[in-house]
Amino acid sequence: MQVDVFDRVIKNAINVMENSKYQVFEICESVRAEREALNNELQLVIEETRKMIDTVDRFEVDYRRSRVRLTEVSRDFKRFNEEDIRAAYEAATQLQAQLAIHREKELHLKHRRDDLQKRIKNVDKQLERAETLVSQFGVVLEYLSGDLNQVTRILESAKNRQLLGLKIILAQEEERKRIAREIHDGLAQNMANMVLRTEITERMLAKEAYNAVKNELSDLKLSVRSGIEEVRKIIFNLRPMALDDLGLVPTLRKFVQDYEEKAKIRTKFEMVGKEIRLPSGMEVAIYRLVQETFSNVHKHAQATHVTLELTFQQQMVKLTVSDNGMGFSTENIDKKIANGTHYGLMGMRERVELLEGRMDIESTVGVGTKVSMVIPIKSDSREE
Repeated sequence: MQVDVFDRVIKNAINVMENSKYQVFEICESVRAEREALNNELQLVIEETRKMIDTVDRFEVDYRRSRVRLTEVSRDFKRFNEEDIRAAYEAATQLQAQLAIHREKELHLKHRRDDLQKRIKNVDKQLERAETLVSQFGVVLEYLSGDLNQVTRILESAKNRQLLGLKIILAQEEERKRIAREIHDGLAQNMANMVLRTEITERMLAKEAYNAVKNELSDLKLSVRSGIEEVRKIIFNLRPMALDDLGLVPTLRKFVQDYEEKAKIRTKFEMVGKEIRLPSGMEVAIYRLVQETFSNVHKHAQATHVTLELTFQQQMVKLTVSDNGMGFSTENIDKKIANGTHYGLMGMRERVELLEGRMDIESTVGVGTKVSMVIPIKSDSREE
């Protein structure tokens, strides 16, 4: 009877989640259509802006010529009469008014272009959230729709490489999507803006408006620096270059310092033993483990102090992360991780087990948590 009730609850949950998934998918499609419409409008505005810039340039040339003509007519009273002077003055005044009107239109188009770019960026964020929800619904439905006993058995067995391989592939795809969005939202938009501003600078240079060119180049230099910072951020998120150049200990020390500044949590880094350079893949894995552990502290622990202790021994490396946060009950923690109710801890345990290591968790409610990870170092792997 309990099994029937359990199955009914699972089926109801699956139906609700499937309906919710389609609703989120429809929202996602609606946001995507809105994004396409905004992008089309932006392209039209960019084209109108370019045409308006050309029109303003023509009016400026005509206006300068009319001013020269007015000066010539006003000076030479022998060749030109009062009617000629009046005609030249009216022509110059009319061109001045037209130039002011078109400059106002150019400024309005630029403001409209910038507003559309901001709206597209906000829509992209909404689209990313919707796609993430759809992906999460799909993963949960996949687990709920399968044989729960089989899923439990697979999760409890670290030897099932097929499941781990699937998770690695999914993680890679999610990482590629994240990188693509970062490049699209940041670097690509910045470069497109730089191209447009370069064209404007060229026109200003042709008109010998050197002060305006100087200001535009100054702004352009700031945009280039911003793009460089964005590229460095993407590169660092892919792989901290300091791991290859400096090694694991300096990289972790820098990470702890940056974490303290960003999370506003006091940190302490301690190293025991003599540092040993490990294989590149193992150093990256250890760095990611520390990164994930500190992220969990920031998100869930409500701690004011966290300590990282890195111990090097001849045959193993030990990581210990301790915090003074709110803690939690560790009763049946292994079963909860195996059942997939703690995805962060489950991912950390899988990383450690892939390195043939062991992870232990000690926590007391109201006192804090200590996570210990022991990773063996084999002589042959060290040579690799």
